Amino acid sequence: MKAVLITRPGEAEVLQIKVVDEPVIKDDEVLIKVAAAALNRADTFHRKGLYELPSGDTPYLGMECSGTILALGKHVTRWKVNDQVCALLHWGGYAEKVAVPAAQVLPIPPGVSLEDAASLPEVACTVWSTVFMSSRLSAGETFLVHGGSSGIGTFAIQMAKLHGAKVFTTAGSEEKLAACKDLGADVVINYNTEDFVARVKGETEGKGVDVILDHIGGSYLQRNLDSLNLDGRLFLISIMGGAIGEVNLNSLLSRRLTVQAARLRFRSPEKKAEIIREVETNVWPAVAAGKVKPVVYQYFPLSEAAAAHRLMESSKHIGKILLRP
Repeated sequence: MKAVLITRPGEAEVLQIKVVDEPVIKDDEVLIKVAAAALNRADTFHRKGLYELPSGDTPYLGMECSGTILALGKHVTRWKVNDQVCALLHWGGYAEKVAVPAAQVLPIPPGVSLEDAASLPEVACTVWSTVFMSSRLSAGETFLVHGGSSGIGTFAIQMAKLHGAKVFTTAGSEEKLAACKDLGADVVINYNTEDFVARVKGETEGKGVDVILDHIGGSYLQRNLDSLNLDGRLFLISIMGGAIGEVNLNSLLSRRLTVQAARLRFRSPEKKAEIIREVETNVWPAVAAGKVKPVVYQYFPLSEAAAAHRLMESSKHIGKILLRP
């Protein structure tokens, strides 16, 4: 089969399509013929060697995909050959076929195309596990997501709004702010021209928001804490703005703040399976009802993975970028 390999750590041109051996499934896995795979920002960090590179049976990128089941491990009971599914992967989505634990497979939500469904597993699992399972966002609360035009951001806006929160978001252009508004954001903040702390405080009578989902990290850390209400919760999912941040601990103590952090891909297989079950129960019905929709910006053929990476790194996109084998 064909797959996109990283020939060495570096810029986008190090991604090259090669003929490789097909994956061999384990007893608890299914083999999926990939219809589409989604890019994630972490893919670009792995490509550069900033995170550990793919290794083992699937030494290529791709953390989510959709497609058709071709084969079943002998312990798999839920799925059948020819089922159309999407899946949360550890590696291997940038390929024509991928082996994945059956517990990390989801049905295609009604009303979503097979290919567009590739845009859902990573964002749905990330948003549900951080904003709802861990941070317990509830109706009547206020929520801020940074980078509202990203894949995570577009999904988080819709989910938070659906659950009755007032939604704040940051983005870097008027086009992106308008897209966030269309998805349901109540307050949109241009981080290039506005101080998000001042805007959040101004919109909440000085209180701040209840929950923040952040991928910036160090450079935003104190400002995020300054933007939280009493008993506020900050969840970090990446460190695009640096791994080091200085914090005034008084801000945590006096307002009883909670800071949590996790990357979905580093969760245990058991935790991923739990999150998948939660997503199917709590998120998929909203997607099936059309209340939460995938936001897909552009498709690329697998052979143009480098161009897809360059687009992602330009940050000109809104929503998800997908590859077709």
